Parts: sequence; structure tokens; C-alpha cells
Amino acid sequence: MKVTDHEIFELGEFALGGIPVPDVRLAYTTYGELAPDAANAIVFPTWFAGTHEANEWLIGAGKALDSDRYFVIVPNLFGNGLSSSPSNTPAPYDRARFPHATMLDNVTAQHRLVTERFGITRLALVLGASMGAGQTYQWAVAHPDMVERIAAITGSPRTSPHNQVFLEGLRAALTADAAFADGDYRTPPRRGLRAFARVYAGWGLSQAFYWERVYAALGFETLEDFLIGVWENNFRDWDANDLLAMMHTWEHADIGRTPGFDGDTRAALASITARTLSMPSRKDLYFPPEDEEWAVQHIPDGELRVIPGIWGHLAGGGADPDAAAFIDAALREHLAR
Repeated sequence: MKVTDHEIFELGEFALGGIPVPDVRLAYTTYGELAPDAANAIVFPTWFAGTHEANEWLIGAGKALDSDRYFVIVPNLFGNGLSSSPSNTPAPYDRARFPHATMLDNVTAQHRLVTERFGITRLALVLGASMGAGQTYQWAVAHPDMVERIAAITGSPRTSPHNQVFLEGLRAALTADAAFADGDYRTPPRRGLRAFARVYAGWGLSQAFYWERVYAALGFETLEDFLIGVWENNFRDWDANDLLAMMHTWEHADIGRTPGFDGDTRAALASITARTLSMPSRKDLYFPPEDEEWAVQHIPDGELRVIPGIWGHLAGGGADPDAAAFIDAALREHLAR
């Protein structure tokens, strides 16, 4: 990871997956200025295999998250190589021995950042895409007194069985490389990372995206060029244990596991008091609109808006101009209400 434009919030000893770990660190970046009354704060957590830089497409002057108006905090997910991760944590919690952080662990750390570092007691909006959406739902359930609005983009409050099957396929591809060595590799498991990327390519975008050869319009002459140029290049330099750590957080996400709900996801959804906007992508293969239709009907002030187009899960990341415009407009309206 070569990303350097971030700050570190030192959490000290902090429980990850129920295990107290010393010197846990939360990496974050802020955009804009906090208002004197601290009423313009937004939290925008990162997604799987992304850092704060991946969120910047929605942040800035004239964008939905206007940095001339809002103070946007982007905390990095545990496991992403910037916050505490297998790749940057010393023994005995290094590599495959890194504890399994949960969505609630991430949000608990973010809550401390927001309240202790900035003194914020109310958030105008919490939003995120993919795993960021999972953290968004977790914020609304764990801290209902703080969150006015949430926007969950191409994500869900719990990971479905079909989604878990997808993740198990990724894990199997990555760890099948002999070089992986049960997580104690001396050199990166390159074959496993390439296999991981190619499995992901079949899920991240829709069948229609490939059928219509949208990759050719992006400048890739062949399908193979696209698989290498986008998917393999995207994951080539990631630490394998970091990817697996984030996947475990994703695979076991469920707001019903928040203390007080005894695994009842419906009850957790019903407890959300924030005005809720859910934006699944019409062609998403592992966070389909049907899942969010189910979730929104249990949220007292929930609204569903399906992102049109054929970009599948990647519609939530700003790559498709039409989807990006749809999300930007919906967020502007959501913040104005």
C-alpha cells in the first residue's frame, strides 16, 4: 500500500473479535471543515479492498458530499492495510493470526474517532457502498441517537447465504496456491491472487456487461485484456492475509448480532430511527435488490431506490457515469430532506 495522505487514531488496547489487541490503529481522512456547532459531519466508511481514496468520487466542491458544506470523515476498514491489519500488526497477532474483526468492531472504533477526536455527537449522514453499507447499517443500529440519516449503496445489513458462497469461492481460489503456506508466505501467493481476481470478475459485473462487451468501450480490446488490466491489476499488490481478514468481516456481517438483539435481524432493522435510503444495483449478483426490498420493509423510515444499468455491483463505486449521477442526485435529495 502506497497511500500516505491519511491520519492515524490510536485506539490503544482494543478488542477485535473479542480478543484484546495492543496498539490498534484506525486510519482515516477528513474533507472539509467541521462547523462550530458540529452539525455538518458525515461518516463514509470504506469498502472491501478499498481505501479512503476510493470514496473521493462522491466528495468535493459541487458534489453530493460537498466539502465546502460538509465535514466528511472517511475511516478505513480494519484489514485494508492502512488501519490495523494482518500485514501491519506485530506478532503474536500478525499474518493469519490477526483476530477476526467484526462490523461492530469497526463501527465501535469509528464511534471513538468521531466522539473522542472531534467531539461530534450528531451525524447528518452515514453512508457507504458494499462493505461500507454494512458498516452504515451497523452505525444506525448501534448508535441510533447519533445518526440522522443513512444511505446504504450496493450493500446489506447482513450477508446472505448466496453471498457467503461467493466469498468461499474467493477464499478457496486464493488459499489453494501452495505459496500461501497457511498464511505464513515468504513471497506473495501470485497464482492465488490471480485466481482470486478472475473469480471476482465473474461476480463483480453483470452478465449483460460482458454480453454487451462494455469492456471494449473502456479501451480493452479483448476479454483477456480486461481480466488482466482491471481485475488482476486491482488485486495484484494486495496482501493475501489482508484480503482474507476483510472477507471474514464481510462474510459474518449481520446487524442482528448487535448486543441486545440476540441474532434477530428483523428486530435490529426495526430499531433503526435514521431516515434510510437503500440503493442496490439492479444487476448486482451478490447484493441483489430483492435482499434490500426485504430489509427496507422492516425499517420504519426506509426507502428503496434501485440503481439502473448493467454494471452490477460496481455500479456503486462511481465507474459508470450514469449510475454515479443517479447516486449523486439521490444523496443530494436525501441530505436536503
